[in-house]
Amino acid sequence: MDNPFQIITDAFAPDYQINLSIQGLDGSIMLTLSNSGRIVAKRMISAEQRNDPARLKRLVQSIQFGIAIEQGHSAMAILEAMTSGDGLTPPPNQSNAQPRHAMVIVR
Repeated sequence: MDNPFQIITDAFAPDYQINLSIQGLDGSIMLTLSNSGRIVAKRMISAEQRNDPARLKRLVQSIQFGIAIEQGHSAMAILEAMTSGDGLTPPPNQSNAQPRHAMVIVR
């Protein structure tokens, strides 16, 4: 199995600073993504999610989807990209709006 921390890093490193911190004795970690000192997304990742490649992939896509929606991308275009198997590459943002904060927590 691929290293889950490397998968997370590869998915977000080009665009965000990544902070992974241990949250509990159960193996859960907190993922915080920031850009220019602003928190873009924060997500709790359970040990079960981290250690299951399919669940980890869905988690990464979910975070990418949430960020794209917050940045004003079309939800339908993003869903089409996710379901086509091409991966999540949202179209360029048509507005010049700055990214807003997004917080997504999974339990």
